[in-house]
Amino acid sequence: MKMLIGSAWVDASSERTMDVVNPATWERIDSVPLGGPEDGGAAVEAAGEALAGWAGQTPLDRGKVLYRTADLVRREADTLATTLVAEQGKPLREAKDEVRGFAHILEYYAGLASSLQGETLNTAAYGRIIVEKRPLGVCVGIVPWNMPVLIAGWKIGPALLAGNTVVLKPASTTPLTTLAIGDLFSRAGLPAGALNIVTGPGETLGEALVTHPDVRKVSFTGEIGTGRRVAEAAAQTMKYVTLELGGSDPMIVCDDADLEAAVAGAVAGRFYNCGQTCTAVKRLFVFSGVAEKFRALLTSKAEEIRVGNGMEPGVRMGPLNNAAGQERMRQVVEGIEGEGRVLTGGKVPSGKGFFFEPTVVTGLAPDALPLRDEVFGPVLPVFEVESLDEALHAANSTKYGLGASIWTKSLERAERGCRDLEAGIVWVNQHLKIPPEAPFGGTKWSGIGRENGRGALDRYTEERSILIRT
Repeated sequence: MKMLIGSAWVDASSERTMDVVNPATWERIDSVPLGGPEDGGAAVEAAGEALAGWAGQTPLDRGKVLYRTADLVRREADTLATTLVAEQGKPLREAKDEVRGFAHILEYYAGLASSLQGETLNTAAYGRIIVEKRPLGVCVGIVPWNMPVLIAGWKIGPALLAGNTVVLKPASTTPLTTLAIGDLFSRAGLPAGALNIVTGPGETLGEALVTHPDVRKVSFTGEIGTGRRVAEAAAQTMKYVTLELGGSDPMIVCDDADLEAAVAGAVAGRFYNCGQTCTAVKRLFVFSGVAEKFRALLTSKAEEIRVGNGMEPGVRMGPLNNAAGQERMRQVVEGIEGEGRVLTGGKVPSGKGFFFEPTVVTGLAPDALPLRDEVFGPVLPVFEVESLDEALHAANSTKYGLGASIWTKSLERAERGCRDLEAGIVWVNQHLKIPPEAPFGGTKWSGIGRENGRGALDRYTEERSILIRT
């Protein structure tokens, strides 16, 4: 498969390629260009050439292109989802939800087209003040492999509607579905160069895009270390940045919670996408009065999860996306076994694929690794707490602040959780789901800025003031 630069589907200038492998079977699916700095520069140039024409269209006309693309995505959802399963590993049902979620994002932003406007103020001292909202210019989106389609939508939708042109770099392990969607944008009438999709390593291609002087904004989703380097590089040419850098989301279960609902929420919140979700439940704090019953229910439900190839009927959890992720989970469990207790799971199943069993652990020390760092896989630690004060203190004792949830029937407790949890997103009696209407992003080391919502559209514009005296 080739990458999209301007109006052409092209190979890398080096003519080198990289293989895309199915994480469930270790089989090669396809290959894509191993793009480098020259290819990134060509994509930015193509985006720059397309900018005036695309920005010159009305927001309503740009919105129509998004609507048409969303319609094509929905029509091709089954094919796109099958490709996503093959390259990412998630079960088919989750893949279909993600593809449809991408279409929903485009529809949401298309629906905001008529609201993309500035304002006019009449003043006695200064005359008429016109405040325009103008597109930033060429924007770069760097997308991770865990939710490659949905997160691409968070970046493409508002950027294009605002009149910017985009260079998108998908993760090296999951580029195929994104490239297929690029073709649907072209079929929907998006002008050549308005969306460019380039494939290659972050160390070379990504670096070239982030440092390119003609790029005005970088939206990056990934881990903290890379995010810091992106911010430092972008600052050299005063680029706007949006950074979503992961989380270690706490879930607090009070002693008055609906335990069956909370267990179901914990299972879905931790083991969805094999635990490879930024806002997954990564630390679970349960009041001691209900902890024993909760652990028993949670362990039983985790053991019911069928693990396997995402295309097989009945599979609820696919493999980790790559070998490094599988090895990381092995190391995490080895560390836990020295200080806590594995209630279920903790092993690599025999055979091919980057699989790992759904794992529930308990008895960890307050400074255990799952409390210090983000564990990006299907390992869920359960901690007992004696009070809401203790739970909130433990939940906030991390450098992360992306999401958090509290489960209770008490309005007072729910309000306190919403007030005191240090997170960009707080759920009450639910976890994980984020509609496009809700701003998405974190506090502390979880990132800068927001995606989704009306505000994301504003972050792809720049205000300009015009003062007129007649």
